[in-house]
Amino acid sequence: MLQYVIMNGILLVNHFLNGEKFNELHSHLVKSAKKQNINLVIKTNLELANDEVNTDFVLLWDKDINLARRIEKGGVPVFNSSSSVAVCDDKARTYIELSGIVPQPKTLVAPKTYFDVDMSEFVDNAIACLGLPLVFKECFGSFGEQVYLCKTREDVMSHITAKPFIMQEFISDSTGSDTRIEIVGGKFVSAVKRNNPADFRSNVTNGGTMTPVVPDNEMIETALKACEVLGLTFGGVDILDNGMVCEVNSNAHIINIMNATGIDIAPIIFNEITEQLK
Repeated sequence: MLQYVIMNGILLVNHFLNGEKFNELHSHLVKSAKKQNINLVIKTNLELANDEVNTDFVLLWDKDINLARRIEKGGVPVFNSSSSVAVCDDKARTYIELSGIVPQPKTLVAPKTYFDVDMSEFVDNAIACLGLPLVFKECFGSFGEQVYLCKTREDVMSHITAKPFIMQEFISDSTGSDTRIEIVGGKFVSAVKRNNPADFRSNVTNGGTMTPVVPDNEMIETALKACEVLGLTFGGVDILDNGMVCEVNSNAHIINIMNATGIDIAPIIFNEITEQLK
């Protein structure tokens, strides 16, 4: 008689992010895990804030890095790791880690401040270096939020707060367009072309569309290298039309990609986790 080993895992999600798209994703991950003899239980970061975690692994579909690190210190493997999520969650750190390794738009990281200060000198130097328009990005944000196309100096100044930010050259040839490449376990899985004729950001949340695409070998190698450098077990790499890396996502919304390509990334992720835990 065949013996099936049941593995136990926790799907760690954010207690304060609710909505149909999040619930759909979480449910899909649980069902996919079950098909592979994994008992995946949904727990929120609030529920685990004061608890010790006893399970075979944690699938981190959140950015609560401190909690994830505490779980790792307790001996439980976390996918993606707290260190990888921390780097991907901070656009400045992502840029710095990938600098000189994969092509990226010319980028300037704002100096650290502890309160609102006069950034005029930095902004003037950035405009001289990057030109106008330029892309202003707060270091922390998802779904294309806190990302702005600034056409004037006044535009730039209007977005500056005490929050950390970067500024990048605007790649006009890739306006509203990029390619999302999904990597799992150091292998190319799927890709979509994202287009948004109404916005310079290609995000589906902002009205963009996805269509299946077969990227060229150079794009795939760039995505593979980015995930390798950032230590990602799985990740979505956004590549501009000129081949430059725009962003790297440690927990991309895989339902949209599945609907566009017909490729379900969830079982591939669980297969990789199972292999790493052997």
